[in-house]
Amino acid sequence: MAIKSLSIRIDEEMLHKLHVVADYEGRSANSQVLILIRDCIKKYEQENGTIEIEK
Repeated sequence: MAIKSLSIRIDEEMLHKLHVVADYEGRSANSQVLILIRDCIKKYEQENGTIEIEK
């Protein structure tokens, strides 16, 4: 699986808070965002079924 980049716009206060949470969890901000995305997808799939990946 290839690793892709994603650029987002985020206000300074939210970014600061993300860094605080990530530091508390012992993670980088990037790793924290990936965990949040993973958890969001998991919840979605539990409620709506598996998302099929088009190839």
